Parts: sequence; structure tokens; C-alpha cells
Amino acid sequence: MQWNLEVVPVPVTDLDLSKAFYTTQVGFTLDLDIQISPDTRIVQLTPPGSACSIHLSTGPMTPGSLHGLQLVVPDITTAHTELTTRGVTVSPITHFENGERVEGPGEPWNSFLFFDDPDGNSWVVQERPAP
Repeated sequence: MQWNLEVVPVPVTDLDLSKAFYTTQVGFTLDLDIQISPDTRIVQLTPPGSACSIHLSTGPMTPGSLHGLQLVVPDITTAHTELTTRGVTVSPITHFENGERVEGPGEPWNSFLFFDDPDGNSWVVQERPAP
């Protein structure tokens, strides 16, 4: 049996503000924005190249309560540049080696940056080592 994680709900306060943040600033692709009833709107977005999407939700989870969502990229410096160019407030690139922060590239899989969406849901971006 294969089990695929394909959609992760992200609790937000304002669907339109969050949709703009994730599409315009973070660069996700808008897959679906549909009002299915007077009380229910589905806004689904996918990071470029990902098999898993996010679904922006105004309930029942508390906006800003999702922490540690992780994106993996081939080049952390390019990711940092893209996000900052689009106006996303991101942390400096952080590298680790033997559990300690270091200057310059760390061990494989140990280069990161961090950012929050407008509600405070937090994201981690991690560099995948070259094959």
C-alpha cells in the first residue's frame, strides 16, 4: 500500500491576503480557488516541483499555529535571493556542522533559512546536497 501526503491545511485569517503572499511572494502555483458554499472556499496552492500542496483554511485550526513546514531546495542561496527579492522577510542562511552553527556551507542537508507567513505559520527551507 502506498500512502501519499498530498495536501496540508494551513490555518490563516484572510484567504485573499494569504493567497497573494504564497503566490506572489513565495512563488507557489495556484491550483484551485473555488467557493463551494456560502461558508466554504477552497484555496489550494503547490510549491514548484512539489507533489504536495497546501490548502489555506480559515478553520478549525488557529491561524498561525502551524510551525516547521519544510521545503527542500537544491540551492539555498538562490532560494534566499528569490524570497527576499519578492519581499519575504527571511532569516539569514544558517549552516550547521556537528550540531553547531558555522560560517559557510555545513554538512550535507544542514543549510537552512526560515520565514513566516502573514499569520505566523512558520516555514523551514533546507538545502538538499548535490548528488
